[in-house]
Amino acid sequence: MEALLHQIFSGLANGCIYGSIALALVMIYQATHHLNFAQGEMATFSTFIAWALIQQGMPYWVAFVLTFGISFTGGLLVQRLILRPFERAPVLTNVNVFIGLLLIFNALSGWIFDHTVKSFPSPFPQESAMKTAFFSAHELGSFLVMLGVLVTLYAFFRFTPIGLAMRAAAQNPDSARLVGIRVSWMLAMGWGLAAGIGAVAGMMVAPIVFLDPNMMAGILLYGFAAALLGGVDNPWGAVAGGLIVGVLENLLGAYVIGTELKLTVALVLIVGTLTLMPSGLFGKHVVTRV
Repeated sequence: MEALLHQIFSGLANGCIYGSIALALVMIYQATHHLNFAQGEMATFSTFIAWALIQQGMPYWVAFVLTFGISFTGGLLVQRLILRPFERAPVLTNVNVFIGLLLIFNALSGWIFDHTVKSFPSPFPQESAMKTAFFSAHELGSFLVMLGVLVTLYAFFRFTPIGLAMRAAAQNPDSARLVGIRVSWMLAMGWGLAAGIGAVAGMMVAPIVFLDPNMMAGILLYGFAAALLGGVDNPWGAVAGGLIVGVLENLLGAYVIGTELKLTVALVLIVGTLTLMPSGLFGKHVVTRV
């Protein structure tokens, strides 16, 4: 029983990371109606920046905050300089741009920081008071960090004028423009927040999987599965989907298919969700008359 509970709680810790990646994907999807295939590579590049700052002697949490700020600025600039000219372009053009960004950030990570696998420090010592029978210190710490990020985002979108403007711009751009909201800048801020959330997820997952230019490839698949399962148009559904995916991955990997095949859980969930319930568990059912 204790082993089962450990797998569940560990899955919830991983699920918070998957949920944060899913949330970043959903934030961009709501504004552009496209999935950002470069989300994982952008998060990996941000994690390399944090690693470089820590290697220079900077305290972990200072590097953490600075990396978030750099990632936010980078995401905003990517939208304004690279993606803005393609806002009204066909879907296939946007897909090609996202794939191009994926290849660019992956190549930059290897070119600047090289392709060797690096260890990334955890801010939560293994033998600390945070360690419990069900959580390792890092699992509990990363769970609390990601939970804090999600609560902060909820408060930001629910109670701040900028957050409300971003929600309005994402849900109804035309009406938002009529009341004076600068929709394009709201979209850029959404990209910045998505990049920052991805950076936090990368810094939390790097101590577990180690750091290399392809670190987030598998994590992004889990994020896609979480976003689709929860509902690609529902931010909080995506977070719930991340928790579900995290627990399923751990339980099936430990008791059914083995750890070597855990990634297939994400693939099966993606295909199954698209086939059986394309709107996800919490997404809106849209009917279009043709």
